[in-house]
Amino acid sequence: MKTIYILLTRSKTYISRLIQLATSDDYTHVSIAFDEMLSQFYSFGRKQPHFPLPAGLIQESLTNCFFDYHKDTPCALYELKVSKVVYQQAKQEVQRMVTEKQQYRYSIIGLICCKFAIPYQREKYYFCSQFVAEILEKSQALELPKPAELIRPADYMELVTGDCLFTGKVGELAASVSTL
Repeated sequence: MKTIYILLTRSKTYISRLIQLATSDDYTHVSIAFDEMLSQFYSFGRKQPHFPLPAGLIQESLTNCFFDYHKDTPCALYELKVSKVVYQQAKQEVQRMVTEKQQYRYSIIGLICCKFAIPYQREKYYFCSQFVAEILEKSQALELPKPAELIRPADYMELVTGDCLFTGKVGELAASVSTL
């Protein structure tokens, strides 16, 4: 068995606060990782730590970029145990997208439609939870109860059948990675 990691966060940025106000969800962002040292997460979000736009397919680290400026961000880290085949399929799909990342855009319209439970899908446009859901569904790591474009970050607390490895602040998680 292999492990896919799902990181849920809620920063104090204006966008995150707006999403939290609209949804009342504990978490407003989700990222996916494939290595136990959590050295690299993948998601859709802001490309620059201080500006919400431009946004798109991003690679995140607990110790660099956005999270380095927001160490007090609440987070929850979940593990999803999968077969080696499923793990490789998910990882390869993410890597394929990363090599073509200039083609992908952030789906602001999709994010708004998700709030109102209106399925809206546009080729090569994603928001964070839709991206992670599609990766997990395509690789058969999870069977989704609704379309990927309607999955919100907070939904992962119920979707991921594995253990919650950590809850706390991003800075604390970064400091404790070696003990996971």
